[in-house]
Amino acid sequence: MLAELGSLLRAAGRQCLLPRLHRVARDYKADGSLVTEADLLLQNHLASELARGWPDIMLLSEELDARQREAACGAAESGVWVLDPLDGTTNFASGIPCFCISLALLRDRRLELGLVYDPNRDELFAAEAGRGATLNGAPLRLSATGMSLSEVAAIVDFKRLPPALATRLVLDPPYASQRNFGSVALDWCWLAAGRGQLYLHGGMNLWDYAAGLLVFEEAGGYALSLDGTPVFYPGLEQRSAVAAVDEALFMQWRAALGAGCGIDS
Repeated sequence: MLAELGSLLRAAGRQCLLPRLHRVARDYKADGSLVTEADLLLQNHLASELARGWPDIMLLSEELDARQREAACGAAESGVWVLDPLDGTTNFASGIPCFCISLALLRDRRLELGLVYDPNRDELFAAEAGRGATLNGAPLRLSATGMSLSEVAAIVDFKRLPPALATRLVLDPPYASQRNFGSVALDWCWLAAGRGQLYLHGGMNLWDYAAGLLVFEEAGGYALSLDGTPVFYPGLEQRSAVAAVDEALFMQWRAALGAGCGIDS
């Protein structure tokens, strides 16, 4: 199934996204977030292809309305596709080549499969629960870096963090350098590939993180929410994330964040 899904995402990215990168028609949703014609075109295309190949699996996608999302979440036992047709919409609409397609399969209220396709680099990240993660078919496996917290690069989304924590990290960062790439799915996958060592996000939606999180965890990364619970939850509530590429860094990172941010360090 992974190979078939990977081919589907590759074709969709090349046909629906890349030709529209520098000629984008944009609009805004009721919540003020940006949406482009490419988001909707790709969602409709993939919804049709997934329904043709797997007619018994429902679809949960970012561009569905609230009622449709709730109905799809109710199928978490029997099977639901979790799709973000264009993760990094603002990047895409701005001509910044950092965006992807993210697709996960949720069944028995657990993540079973995850795929993230970056059409700009032709990189397909894929994972199956309990069977590891790959990048373009090559295994992804994180190992101990031997680095201290003060030496590493952190991917941090400041705008969704508790204000006190965000301020503390700006004024007194415990890491060497900070980045924010604007695509949650790629954040997770790049960490799984060793591109950065730490992660912090204050509020991700299921379609943002489901596939990338599975890739990261299957590659051997460590992650919890800010309150110390698992990042993944089979529902529509936003989830925070604290992550690192090895256990030693993860423990240091959680300890550094512990004061005043609601986690048990």
